[in-house]
Amino acid sequence: MATNFQQSVWRALTLIPKGQVTSYAAIADHLESKAVRAVGSAVGKNPDAPEVPCHRVVLASGKIGKYSGGDGVSTKIKLLSQEGVATKDGKIIDFENIFWGF
Repeated sequence: MATNFQQSVWRALTLIPKGQVTSYAAIADHLESKAVRAVGSAVGKNPDAPEVPCHRVVLASGKIGKYSGGDGVSTKIKLLSQEGVATKDGKIIDFENIFWGF
């Protein structure tokens, strides 16, 4: 059974527009929490991926990070690419301009 915190993270994921990305830290800030690792854990346990777009969450540095769905990171990159988000060498291209800060 999901915790209230996990459910709030999953709701936040639905706010990230297609073609944009955000970070685990930005989600924590949005939830008025400092629990960035707990956000990461909740994102990784998202039961409704990719409909609830956890693939749009990357590291604050712009690096892709992990992905627990499909074939892992390659699936995350494919999903992002389908939404117009380009990557190179494991990082989001033009990260600052497509970053969603809630």
